[in-house]
Amino acid sequence: MSSVSAVNSLINGTTTNTPSINISSILAATSGNTAALDVTAAVAAGIYADRAPERVWQADQTTLTSQTTALTAIQTATTAVATDLASLNTLTGPLAARTVTSSGSDVTATAATGTVAGDHVVVVNSLASTGAWYSSLASSPTATLPSSSFTLTTTSGLSATIATGSGAVGDTLNDLSNAINGDGLGVTASVVSDSTGSRLAIISDTSGSAADFSISEPYTSWTAPVIPAGETLGANSLTMTSATTPATTATIATTSGENYTQLAAAINGVTPSLGVTATATTDASGNQSLAITSNNGTTPFTINEPSASGSAFSFTQATAGANASLTVDGVPVSSASNTVAGAISGVTLNLLGAAPGVPVDLTVASNAAQVSTAINQFVTDYNTAIGLVNTQFTIGSSGTEGVLASDTTVVNLQSTMEQALNYTATPATGTTTTVSTLNDLGITQNTDGTLSVDTTTLNNALTNNPGDVQNFFEGPALNGFANSMTNALTAYTEPSTGAFSVDLTGISSSSADITSQINSFETNYIANQQTVLTAEYSSAEVALQQLPAEMANIQAELGNSGSKNS
Repeated sequence: MSSVSAVNSLINGTTTNTPSINISSILAATSGNTAALDVTAAVAAGIYADRAPERVWQADQTTLTSQTTALTAIQTATTAVATDLASLNTLTGPLAARTVTSSGSDVTATAATGTVAGDHVVVVNSLASTGAWYSSLASSPTATLPSSSFTLTTTSGLSATIATGSGAVGDTLNDLSNAINGDGLGVTASVVSDSTGSRLAIISDTSGSAADFSISEPYTSWTAPVIPAGETLGANSLTMTSATTPATTATIATTSGENYTQLAAAINGVTPSLGVTATATTDASGNQSLAITSNNGTTPFTINEPSASGSAFSFTQATAGANASLTVDGVPVSSASNTVAGAISGVTLNLLGAAPGVPVDLTVASNAAQVSTAINQFVTDYNTAIGLVNTQFTIGSSGTEGVLASDTTVVNLQSTMEQALNYTATPATGTTTTVSTLNDLGITQNTDGTLSVDTTTLNNALTNNPGDVQNFFEGPALNGFANSMTNALTAYTEPSTGAFSVDLTGISSSSADITSQINSFETNYIANQQTVLTAEYSSAEVALQQLPAEMANIQAELGNSGSKNS
């Protein structure tokens, strides 16, 4: 096969869209002649011309992409405005937020959203406290304790007896602490050590009288504290459990002014018998003493008197569990906790101190700071949205408007947003209002359509007329300014049928159609043109490469030699 035939075969077999073989170079190499025609460049130039419609379509597609980007930004900004309005049109939003101010340091308070504004007077007579007891000193937390026991009883009726002694659960203070904490009594025990030694401290897990507890210890004999001459017992009580079988438990109460003789008679008079004998004595100086002993001298009895002697622990009651006592607007209130809920609807009181008879004024009011933040956020987001819209109608450095200048969605949105600002609130029949327009809140419209806020005017309205501000945004039934503007924007922001979604879907569809059109044009026309032009220009190049040889043959046939005679 000649070199030219080989080239022709190669040309006829070429099917690629873009020639990967430089035909001109091959022909020049096989013929030894210089290439007369750049086939690759000639084909590329022809294809470029043929693709002129594609460049128009691609420019349209670039415009559609820019429109999608711009419209999506406007959609996001407008949705943010709608979200702000929704927060200003709910009974649990910032307009319903409340703050509480207190005239004293003994009481602070918080108010739930929507709490009725108003003034209240609180008097704290006493704080709630937790029950607490502590033992007598031991040398250390790990020192071995003598054989003994005590019974811990809660107000709710739970009870546990803790024993010490060799092999018992409470051989040391640390052991006692662990045993108590494992009994589920609603108390917490710990060992407190200082320079004088170690004590077992027990405290209720919660405050209030219902969480209080008592500690009683077994005795075979017990001696009460001495009452100095001229003094008497106060109103009090002690609880004893008998040394008899079956056991008898009795609470003996004393009234103010009684003496030990009367108390002894009351103890000895308990029926059935407590199995003990109480003896009252008075010395020469008039000091009174009381001793209680087991009748058989060996069977122990228990008594909850904290200052009893003869025990291994001699527990002392540090504080009794007690409820807080207060009055709220003159109504007496008892609370197990110093955090009091329910005394004022929607308000939680925090009792920090007690000053009987001293009133603390609480004022529940709108949370002006939170409302101001919400309103300013609305203004900021509105300005962002209207600014993006305005940009589409502004002549840029290129001398043209934005890509959405003729988009009906954007054109209508600009008008809708500005008209929505003209809302005027109508007060209920027989009432007046200080806030009927945005201007009354210090919110005014600038020449470019954006909004400005006069902070002084806004703060005055929030401080002096919070109800009017709330009514402007919410209306009497969540039908005020916020609802009015939200309804206007819904036509654009509704996820499925809103103008933004419809417009973006249309742009996406147009872009997809152009892509399909370009692909079809490439497949059905450009690919074929690639083959045709490559064949045509390659054939022309072959002919040009053969021309010198043909010319030489013609000259030879005409008898012309390749040189001159001199």
